[in-house]
Amino acid sequence: MLSASSGGHFVTQGLVNSRPVQFLVDTGATTIAMNGNTASRIGLDYRRLGRAGVASTAAGNVRTYNLNLDSVQVGDITLRNVPAGVIEGSHPTEVLLGMSFLGHLDMKRDNEK
Repeated sequence: MLSASSGGHFVTQGLVNSRPVQFLVDTGATTIAMNGNTASRIGLDYRRLGRAGVASTAAGNVRTYNLNLDSVQVGDITLRNVPAGVIEGSHPTEVLLGMSFLGHLDMKRDNEK
């Protein structure tokens, strides 16, 4: 169970490939998404492992790399071989916990939980 932050967002700690990250729950994101700085910090060699592409954002086009993460863990829930995208640079600042993970769960919102 997660509780909403003062801004109404759901944020939680978790693990990507056994390395700690902070997730922002984002049901609008197709996959887990993280910036290149975070990917490098957790030892993810996304340039070698990923398939290069381009995504259009509000700030313009950005280079992306699509790959599968070995494991993603939130609380007692661990999924393996989870699709993700790495966006070059420092945005998004949090790791977006998208539907490639959330789609495997039965989620229900009850007020701020």
